[in-house]
Amino acid sequence: MSETNEQRAVWARTLEAIAVHAGEDPATRKRDLNPGDRVLVWTRNSVYCLHALGGDRFMVTGGWFEQNPCSRMVTVNGCTYGGSAIRSDIVAARGLFLEFGNNVSTTRIQSVRVLRCNETSQDGSDLPN
Repeated sequence: MSETNEQRAVWARTLEAIAVHAGEDPATRKRDLNPGDRVLVWTRNSVYCLHALGGDRFMVTGGWFEQNPCSRMVTVNGCTYGGSAIRSDIVAARGLFLEFGNNVSTTRIQSVRVLRCNETSQDGSDLPN
C-alpha cells in the first residue's frame, strides 16, 4: 500500500513538530541526575517520585506503582509524544508521557521538579506520600 501526498504531508508536519519540541523543551535529562537525586513528576492522574540510583535505574513510588504489587526498582525508557517516538535521553518533560522499563506509561506530564540529593531533608518530609 503506497502513501498519498496528503499522508506524507501530515507525517512530515508531525515529525517537524516533534523536532521543534525536542529542541525547545526544558526536559529533565538522565545525564544531569546524580544518584540520590529525586524527580517529582505530576501527571494528569498521579504523582510519581523517582529516586535516582544511577544510569537508567530508579526506585519509584506513587501512581501505578502504589496500586500494583511489583518491583519498584525500574529503568526509565524515556518519554514519548503519545506514540512510538521516544526520547530515551530524558526522564521527564512537561507535555510528554513517561515510559518505564516495565512497559508502564503515565498520563501526560503536567509538571516536573528535581530535588538534588543535597536539597532533600534527612527524613524525606519534603516528598509526597
